Amino acid sequence: MNYPSASLTKNDRKANIIIISVSLFVFLAVIVLHELKLKIDVNFDPHVFAKLNAYINGTVSILLILGLFFVKSKKYNLHKKVMNLSIILSVLFLLSYIAHHLLAESTEFRGEGSIKTFYYVILITHIILAGLSLPFILFTAYRASIAEFVKHKKLARYVYPVWLYVAITGVIVYFLISPYY
Repeated sequence: MNYPSASLTKNDRKANIIIISVSLFVFLAVIVLHELKLKIDVNFDPHVFAKLNAYINGTVSILLILGLFFVKSKKYNLHKKVMNLSIILSVLFLLSYIAHHLLAESTEFRGEGSIKTFYYVILITHIILAGLSLPFILFTAYRASIAEFVKHKKLARYVYPVWLYVAITGVIVYFLISPYY
């Protein structure tokens, strides 16, 4: 096989500490920042960050599908590039998500009936899986980065569909809540 070479030196102990620390930091930051609001006039609609998040999630969804296509086509270097871009965009998403929640008031979903049930099922599963998936995404990327492709593939088999679900449902949540901004 024509796999990419390792881009990191294997150090599982250090990687575990970094991945768990980053994941806990992000999780705690999101919880704390959800309750914290900055009372400043930014001279623009802060919901622009929500729209940006939807675009990022949509792009990540497409990149994840491309990543699967490339790996199935044995185009491993292209797979690596689109997956790394997915991670970079996910970091940008996190920054935009934080900015949105710091600057915008919470928006109440005002739909009724089955659409309300649908919205909350999608929203709740999206939030839970987004929160839980980060360390697994990072562990999967780490395994690829140290060229442990068998372990990478075993993790990716479970992590990939969850990440794709989170990215797609992020767009759905935006389209459902955006009329109420």
